[in-house]
Amino acid sequence: MRVKELLVSTLIDEFNYPVILQGSMPEDEAYPDSFFTYFNNDTSDDEYYDNEEHMTIWDFDLNIYSNDPDVVDTALVEAKKILKTKGFIIDGKGYDVISDEPTHTGRGINILYMEREENDDE
Repeated sequence: MRVKELLVSTLIDEFNYPVILQGSMPEDEAYPDSFFTYFNNDTSDDEYYDNEEHMTIWDFDLNIYSNDPDVVDTALVEAKKILKTKGFIIDGKGYDVISDEPTHTGRGINILYMEREENDDE
């Protein structure tokens, strides 16, 4: 499974909230009561040997927005626990993020995923 698909499907399966690419929501669309956004900040290669990279490090921002402040605080902490079981690396408990809607508040975390290239010889 691809890394973005793993992130999105895990969140949908566990929370049943919409998961939206940050910045892709139409301006005239109303915010859902609670939803996640994600953004792939960077991918970088690592584990070089034989003149080839053998790992890609994925760097994401994951945010949750809600009209219920309790959801913002609890869902992000729960998402951290669940995503760690899927191999994501998450440090800290997050940070506040700006919301474009006065009805919603948000929190975010930075997450990493180390995608190792599968060995063709195995």
